[in-house]
Amino acid sequence: MDSLISVRDMCKIYNPGENEVRALDHVDLEIKKGEFVAIIGHSGSGKSTLMNMLGCLDVPTSGAYYLGGRDVSALKDNQLSEIRNQEIGFIFQGFNLITNLTALENVELPLIYRGIARNKRHKLAKEALIQVGLEKRMEHKPSEMSGGQQQRVAIARAIAAQPPVILADEPTGNLDSASTQEIMEILKGLHEAGHSVILITHDNEIAEQAKRVVRILDGRIVEDYVNT
Repeated sequence: MDSLISVRDMCKIYNPGENEVRALDHVDLEIKKGEFVAIIGHSGSGKSTLMNMLGCLDVPTSGAYYLGGRDVSALKDNQLSEIRNQEIGFIFQGFNLITNLTALENVELPLIYRGIARNKRHKLAKEALIQVGLEKRMEHKPSEMSGGQQQRVAIARAIAAQPPVILADEPTGNLDSASTQEIMEILKGLHEAGHSVILITHDNEIAEQAKRVVRILDGRIVEDYVNT
């Protein structure tokens, strides 16, 4: 497998000087195309900071980050915004759906920003909603759906344009156990279909469902293993 993500000697330091906080402390990480990786750590471990780096939501204090072979660690905000739009499908804990839009319209919205023609984006959005089992809910608004269904809309939105990276930040954090397992089965299915999935979680049971687990503590990777 080709390398998708390469993090080299990455540090993120807040309040440099006497009271500095090393949110990331010389982190090295390689993720191959098509992997399903869980990054796990408790609150304050550095996992959210690492997610922000991987998602091009922030830049490191030092070190390098290569995404698809391109060093993105020193890019300007507008360049990072373009990479987020083109390369990464985000799934958040809070769904982040627009309440007055239907499921179909929510999934289509990012495709508008990508400049995809109307007919094509309509087709891509429909296909993504079918893929997550919501073919009968396309015209429903978020208030007419359960939490699990709303998160499935959010997944459809993330995968519609088939970005190289799917980054899921605590995607089951607001869900009951049945909906949690539904969402995990969808993420596993995406991985089996060839997508690269990075899952951020604090939950060991969730992390163990990924193929590979990377544990972070005090800004450093302390464990990295493959589930057999």
